[in-house]
Amino acid sequence: MTTRVIANGEVSLWSEDFGDPAAPPLLLVAGGNLSAKSWPDALVALLAEKGHHVIRYDHRDTGRSTAIDFATFQARPYGFDELVSDALAVLDGWEVPAAHVVGMSLGHTIGQLLAIDHPDRLLSLTLMLGGALDVDFDANIERVMSDAPSADGLPLPTRRFLDVITLMSQPVDGPEAELERRVEKWRLLNGEDLPFDADEFRRGELRAVAHAGSFQEPINHHMIPQPPVSRGAELAGVRVPTLAIQAMRDPAAPPPHARHVADLIPGARVVELAEMGHALASAVHEPLAAAISSHTLSTPHRVTT
Repeated sequence: MTTRVIANGEVSLWSEDFGDPAAPPLLLVAGGNLSAKSWPDALVALLAEKGHHVIRYDHRDTGRSTAIDFATFQARPYGFDELVSDALAVLDGWEVPAAHVVGMSLGHTIGQLLAIDHPDRLLSLTLMLGGALDVDFDANIERVMSDAPSADGLPLPTRRFLDVITLMSQPVDGPEAELERRVEKWRLLNGEDLPFDADEFRRGELRAVAHAGSFQEPINHHMIPQPPVSRGAELAGVRVPTLAIQAMRDPAAPPPHARHVADLIPGARVVELAEMGHALASAVHEPLAAAISSHTLSTPHRVTT
């Protein structure tokens, strides 16, 4: 395992790798306001053991990557174009011409944009815990809050997800209270079926805190506008082999959101994980790693230069 700090313009991106550098490269793209450490070490180790050179990195404004003070900007300091550019910079920094890309939540959106705009950099794509580009997620949250129906027939985020938003908007007093709030957030996101191990997630949060050097949870990614829903139509032109994983108890993107994105991408497949929520609990590591590896290792090898 080695670490690299990679420059993308004025932004520095912290990253690290696992596994054999000669193995097929696999880039993990984390969720919003989450650092590389949101991919649990045990899951990353499983992916490496299954035959991948795994690379994970801190989004800008998370972990040890460059932090930006949004308050000093009159216009938005960055958006999804820059986050996509960061992912490409990480690949360049590790001298990887093309990789298998796994995106969760915010990374789900980044992965779709990579497949549309930079298909030559992807060997395959795995999407999970998010919605297709034609889904207005921000508007859907507003609909949940106002008890309005879905505009497109797809399920809205559940009340459990709304409880997360309420929880994270409340002030807390001191590091210990902040830690417990973050654990409670994962309890809600974990879903209703899978047993929740608070100590497991507390240890994970402490690792993230030690990595970032702060108990303060980033929030800047909440201020980034979603890509226009019109970009969803461009998914019909994607030819990257794609797997959409449906976490059946995901309160943010309940079924059949994975089926919907797979229907938009020619040839895409869906794998359902019965008890999984919007969290990477240890109980889902093995089936999740198996689903990802079955997809990536069955993708025809493409020589890159």
